[in-house]
Amino acid sequence: MPTRPSKLPRDVNERAKRILDIFTGDVKEEPPREKNAAAVALGRLGASKGGQARAVKLSPAKRKAIAKKAAEARWNKEA
Repeated sequence: MPTRPSKLPRDVNERAKRILDIFTGDVKEEPPREKNAAAVALGRLGASKGGQARAVKLSPAKRKAIAKKAAEARWNKEA
């Protein structure tokens, strides 16, 4: 999975220096951030419930319409 690039500084001079460092290869890699285990678990809990709860709430006709729209989007996109 690709990692998100770090944000550039807001100050114009610091931003210019950071961009120059990136192009010349002088940028030091920042250590990866540690994730909060409790927050990760809470996010997984909500994600696992979401799709099932939505499927129960939708009528069969609405689910069919959503599936049809998704299929059309897949088949109509340019390669």
